[in-house]
Amino acid sequence: MTDIPRAPLILGLAGLIPFAWGAVTSLSGDLAAWGASVLGPRFVGPYVQLFYGSVILSFMSGVLWGFATKAQGAMAATGYGLSVIPALWAFFMTGGGPVTASVNLIAGFVGLLGLDWLFWRYGLAPAWWMPLRVLLTAIVVICLGVGGLL
Repeated sequence: MTDIPRAPLILGLAGLIPFAWGAVTSLSGDLAAWGASVLGPRFVGPYVQLFYGSVILSFMSGVLWGFATKAQGAMAATGYGLSVIPALWAFFMTGGGPVTASVNLIAGFVGLLGLDWLFWRYGLAPAWWMPLRVLLTAIVVICLGVGGLL
């Protein structure tokens, strides 16, 4: 297994903060009240996770698009087509309340992991990509489960 470069690892872990914060504020009413009073109600519990999760799925579409630029011909066209799925998923599937949206985001991140693997398998993503993505996806899914389903 190739080591994950320090910058992507640190930035990836830092990107988990809103997911973890949403999970913690879902479990602690006092912390949620404090966060809502200081940051606003949109920035606690499942609400911060749902908004941020939609942003991250859209961001990851851009990452996959970048990987698709390394391909040629039909593989490139397929890569570009697949790369827009996470953003479209976030756009269409995050309504319907926090529980439904959380379940749909969990499905979106699991599906994204499948796309990550596909791009990695075809040599379009760096060798260290899957260890990073598995780690980050596992934490995101756990946090979304806590924030949106408990």
